[in-house]
Amino acid sequence: MTTDDDTYLYDEATGEWRPASEMAAAKAAASMARDASGNVLADGDAVVLIKDLKVKGANQTLKQGTVIRSIRLTDDPEEIDCRHETIKGLVLRTEFVRKR
Repeated sequence: MTTDDDTYLYDEATGEWRPASEMAAAKAAASMARDASGNVLADGDAVVLIKDLKVKGANQTLKQGTVIRSIRLTDDPEEIDCRHETIKGLVLRTEFVRKR
């Protein structure tokens, strides 16, 4: 009988054999969406822009300090899906937002 504690996987980044449970925890932590300050983001959070952003296709600039409410996480931990009053279907990079 084997458990997750008995299974070791080779970590190419460190060059070491590590327990499978430890590797799974590290992978889960890496896939979490984080804002520019390192805070974990979740569906429904409100965020604030930390710099002016030109929106492609809308000929509009979102100013620093603009509040975006009710974000949705995507499969990519570096992107969030959101809405603004004038722009629907907006996708922002997490490096440009801070959790409110």
